[in-house]
Amino acid sequence: MNQGADQMPGQTAASRQFVILSSRDAGDGETLPPIGSRCDIVEKLARANSSPESSDAEDVVYGPGIRIELTPNQDPIRQMLVTITEEEIGWQVLTRLINHFQWKLLDPLTGQQLNPAASSSPSVPTSPAPPTPPADA
Repeated sequence: MNQGADQMPGQTAASRQFVILSSRDAGDGETLPPIGSRCDIVEKLARANSSPESSDAEDVVYGPGIRIELTPNQDPIRQMLVTITEEEIGWQVLTRLINHFQWKLLDPLTGQQLNPAASSSPSVPTSPAPPTPPADA
């Protein structure tokens, strides 16, 4: 299988990784603004059908088509790594999460930041819309 130019070795299109960041600007002395407290993020993601496999392993949250890794031993959380595990549903779930929580998405391969909540930013790649059936004449 040929790898695309934007994929790292061993990375398939269905396992693309992105970094989730806060949409807030960094304050004085901050390198990365916090996304939120660990507890708050885990609770919010749980309400969005994404949760850890157990209460003992809250550093990795699983959702439909995605896996989100919280930075270990960090509170508040300043960045999270998200992996698309099933491209068919993962993009849609990820797009909804970042829009709902107003997060930014960074593609670490290109350095491009995506913020779908802002109208001037490029959108997250999604599957094409199904064709519209012809109107009855």
